[in-house]
Amino acid sequence: MTKALYRKWRPQDWDEVTSQEHVIQTLRNAVVNERVAHAYLFAGPRGTGKTTSARLLAKALNCIEPDLAHRPCNTCEYCLALNAGRFMDLIEIDAASNTSVDDVRDLREKINFSPSQGRYKVYIIDEVHMLSTAAFNALLKTLEEPPPHAIFILATTEIHKIPATVLSRCQRHEFRRIPVKAIIEHLKLKSEEEDIVVDEVVFSEIARQATGSLRDAISLLDQLTSTTDHITLKMAQNILGTATSLRVLEIISALAKQDVADGLTQIDQALDSGSDPRQLARQIVTYLRNILLYKMGNADQVEVSEEVRGQLDEHASQFSMPALLRAIEAFNQATMQEQASWHPGLGLELAFTTFLDTSNPINDDRPGPAEKKHLPEIKIESARETSTPTMKSKKKEPSEKKLQSKPTQEQKPDPTTGINQRQEPEQPETQQDTRHKSGDELTISEIQKSWTTIKSQVGNHNPRTEALLNSAKLTGLKADTLILGFSSEILKDMMDKTGNINLTKDILEEVLNRSLSIKCIVTTQGDNTIPDDLNIDKDGMVGTATRDLGGKINSAKVDE
Repeated sequence: MTKALYRKWRPQDWDEVTSQEHVIQTLRNAVVNERVAHAYLFAGPRGTGKTTSARLLAKALNCIEPDLAHRPCNTCEYCLALNAGRFMDLIEIDAASNTSVDDVRDLREKINFSPSQGRYKVYIIDEVHMLSTAAFNALLKTLEEPPPHAIFILATTEIHKIPATVLSRCQRHEFRRIPVKAIIEHLKLKSEEEDIVVDEVVFSEIARQATGSLRDAISLLDQLTSTTDHITLKMAQNILGTATSLRVLEIISALAKQDVADGLTQIDQALDSGSDPRQLARQIVTYLRNILLYKMGNADQVEVSEEVRGQLDEHASQFSMPALLRAIEAFNQATMQEQASWHPGLGLELAFTTFLDTSNPINDDRPGPAEKKHLPEIKIESARETSTPTMKSKKKEPSEKKLQSKPTQEQKPDPTTGINQRQEPEQPETQQDTRHKSGDELTISEIQKSWTTIKSQVGNHNPRTEALLNSAKLTGLKADTLILGFSSEILKDMMDKTGNINLTKDILEEVLNRSLSIKCIVTTQGDNTIPDDLNIDKDGMVGTATRDLGGKINSAKVDE
């Protein structure tokens, strides 16, 4: 029977292990200096070399080559026996199927017997996190003080499930995901050795599909070699299901255009062509993440083809940062809900339609129709419960009118009657002078009117700064300092860079005819509060809520 390629290409020497030099060098030094630990824990993603490294260590420990630096030699009888799978002193245990305490007790009874062939009896326990609590407890004493001839190597993909008592008894090594570039080079080298004819672009497609697992990449290549002698990109996309990635681009385009009908049609066609709903949701989230990285200036971390990169640039210009974050959250929820859904694709369809129904305009951070119904993001504690029924009825009507009024409209007293009257909507900003007269007092409302123009002019100089401003909220105006609120420390720290601050200040002065300083804060759900000396615009939404509803602000954090 023909061996699978991942078994045929399994490394037989330290130098053949890919992209795990930090672990391999430590193990080699331990063998050369004869300072081998009694228990090891190998942790990391699947297909990154944990079991392979464990077997190499077992082979090196039992190799009889006189020169320790050349172990394993792969020529002595013990190395050859281990390569052939007939070395009796290498015991591999699958913890997923041997989880009980009785299995561990059986191991403890046999461990005291001396090795049958080599110097060491090596126990490799794979997926050790699957052991039961009782089994872990039964293993503890043996793991801490095994016989001199016994060595334990535990392997796991979920190290957080390993008890601390076990971790403290092992020498721990972390295996990392294999970079795409390293996977491509490995597949090229091995394909040349095996005379496998593969188009250059296919290696990149396989490497991206493998998501850091070299074993997965080799298995995918093995699957393709079973179909034809010459592997082309089109064939690879059809067999591996990556042709769906083109459908993902269509879905994102429909999302950017806010075309619900087209988006749902694309999702339905993708599912009809055989795509798994959860896998499709993951592909959408991955692509949205790539847009996020692209917008934040980390394009070098995006691993896509040149064709897709051009589409990525277009999509990045169509989404604002807040809208992009909400889209990622919506479709990420679909990846978790699809498994429990009774209808294939329902989670995807809900994610698509719900996002468009509740989001702000895709490329604008002004409130959308659905968001106008909600209070501002800053948490407001209402004191209406402590007031009398009469007071409630008197305050409720005017406060609701103010909260529901449009941000671009103001209510000013009529000079003849003294009654507040709503002004007519402002003319479009392109038809009026938005510059502020330097002698007048500047308010946050005036800045709000010109905010879209300000961001647009900033974007003409630096689109990244504009993206940061799209994620900011105009929180207040203190003297000549404009307060910008951000939803996370990361966004705040990026905005705080000198280039972003200076550019924004220059545009503010150009548009408003007033020199302003800028202070960035983080709005959180923590216990810290905004200082008392922070002035909130009395005509703004927050000011109205605190003045007319008796609320107070208790969920903002200021970085002094």
